[in-house]
Amino acid sequence: MSVEQQTQAVRASDRDRDEMLVRLHTAFAVGRLSEAELDERIGLVLAARTHGQLWAVAADLPSEDARVVREGSERAPAGRLQVAYKGSLKRAGRWRLPERSTVAVYKGTGLLDLRAAELDAQVTELRVLAYKSTVEIVVPPGIRVEADGVGVSAEVHGVPPAGAPVVHIRGYAYKGAIEAKDRIRRA
Repeated sequence: MSVEQQTQAVRASDRDRDEMLVRLHTAFAVGRLSEAELDERIGLVLAARTHGQLWAVAADLPSEDARVVREGSERAPAGRLQVAYKGSLKRAGRWRLPERSTVAVYKGTGLLDLRAAELDAQVTELRVLAYKSTVEIVVPPGIRVEADGVGVSAEVHGVPPAGAPVVHIRGYAYKGAIEAKDRIRRA
């Protein structure tokens, strides 16, 4: 038995499976996997007993959440992808939100406070993945919020003026929630 075969035959730990789940959710969040593909692969990861079985689940994905950067092009601007793994993610104060942004939180919490954020576009798309997590998005008055997906709710008071900037939240929450609101929750 070769060294590679021996490595593939090593039993996978819960941590190994958790890391693969984060990798899959990140791939889903950036659009590499559909929701159906994600669901199928989650089942395979949870059933995997060896490293070889785990690696086979993501054989067609990049080895990390590497963005494909064409030669001579610049990297995506900061803030385009934010990931929290068993921790918290918080963006508040003055920061720039690109036209398209992805947030993935795995077994943690997320807070995106947009009240002082600079929006790059009239219509901003936020793709949010919350796996056993809660992600809270606080918007300033005068912003129109459009929300769709699974486990996504929006509670915004008042009617935004015509031509108001739009924040479109597309989300998927598994055993968690994605909440858009114009007031911050107090504990």
